[in-house]
Amino acid sequence: MLILDFDEFAQRVAMGEEFQFYYKNEGYWISRNNESFYLTRVQDSSSQTFKTSEDLFKEGRIENKTIHELWEELEV
Repeated sequence: MLILDFDEFAQRVAMGEEFQFYYKNEGYWISRNNESFYLTRVQDSSSQTFKTSEDLFKEGRIENKTIHELWEELEV
């Protein structure tokens, strides 16, 4: 399924969908379990952990920017 915009992406993450994406040719993974959401850099498995998807999108950082700020530069 094609992701059209950031809002759809955020909504699908909130529903529990997991995504791999690329920023500057580096892989990242958004995943979750029953307790938390994770933003993980694939190369070194460095993870940021969040209670909710909203927290992930507000507080998660790649090069000190949010996913929303980087949206146009991401390959999803």
